[in-house]
Amino acid sequence: MTQTGGTTRTVPVPLPADFFDPDCPVQTVPVLGGRKWAWKIMRCLEGGPRRFSELRVPLAGITAKVLAESLRAMEYEGVVVRTEYDENPPRVEYALTPLGRTLLGPMDAVCDWSRANLAELLAAREAYEREPFA
Repeated sequence: MTQTGGTTRTVPVPLPADFFDPDCPVQTVPVLGGRKWAWKIMRCLEGGPRRFSELRVPLAGITAKVLAESLRAMEYEGVVVRTEYDENPPRVEYALTPLGRTLLGPMDAVCDWSRANLAELLAAREAYEREPFA
């Protein structure tokens, strides 16, 4: 605690160089929210397997290339599985894996938080944009 001009304030302890646990896996955990289309793709797959063309319908604005790249990345992360069927014409479906399904609950929580706090969040952004930069 320090005292200046009659006021007392608590000075926080400086953060040590080893603040982050080097064995913490957080750096390797996929943060799908950082991928523009990942959450929307997961919501599309929530009800069951879908074909590529089915996914394009609700994902207005996504190109075929970006959808393919996103699905490949999600497959790499283990949250989506791609199944090829030996049919004529060939059929491919995408589905959430059990690991992918574990993300639906946290996604619901983030959506609930967003709905409950959207007005405050937008007000904070607006206030920040009005502030002159020092």
